[in-house]
Amino acid sequence: MEPTKSELASYLDHTLLKQDATVEAVDRVVGEAREIGAASVCVNPYWVSRVSEGLAGSGVRTCTVVGFPLGATTTASKVAETAEALANGADEVDMVINVGELKAGNDAAVQADIEAVAGTVHEAGKLLKVILETCLLTDDEIRRASGLAAAAGTDFVKTSTGFSIGGAKAHDVAIMREAVGPDLGVKASGGIHSYEEAVEMLEAGADRLGVSASLAILAGAPDDVA
Repeated sequence: MEPTKSELASYLDHTLLKQDATVEAVDRVVGEAREIGAASVCVNPYWVSRVSEGLAGSGVRTCTVVGFPLGATTTASKVAETAEALANGADEVDMVINVGELKAGNDAAVQADIEAVAGTVHEAGKLLKVILETCLLTDDEIRRASGLAAAAGTDFVKTSTGFSIGGAKAHDVAIMREAVGPDLGVKASGGIHSYEEAVEMLEAGADRLGVSASLAILAGAPDDVA
């Protein structure tokens, strides 16, 4: 698999989730995403309105995060955060599961949390990705979390926030793909910095990549054939 620059760009959520992101940095990411033809720009909720306005007419979607990065806010808080983000122009919402409840075996709570957010997202006709934080999970927990997210109605399962002890691994992506089957999305995010690493994730089963190093990654891709 050797995707060209434009082919690879279509998989990318061009991401800026840093605490200290300024308006200038946000606008720069929006401009870059428009130029490369990214799938989306992913930012913290504060910036959703500005990003949505900046991407208008481009075909690049506006993505944001909910319950981020710990996933330990209440379900009501996640739903309220989601509703506000959607009202502000978000097309895609990446929510973090309650990792502690998953590890404790409280699957019903984990699924109910996701279902509440999924209902809000899908009522608006938008797309939900569920972040598992795979670096904190065993292989069996990754399988279980993926299954719960699928049962709760997510559109994607996603590896990582990028704010924990590790990011995406091809091994974890492959487990997630096997768990959810061919029809659900799998997003790899966190620690993907090169073309080779991006291709490795796609070959493992990812069909979306969350990256902040989009330009560096694309610099390593083959040029498009005229």
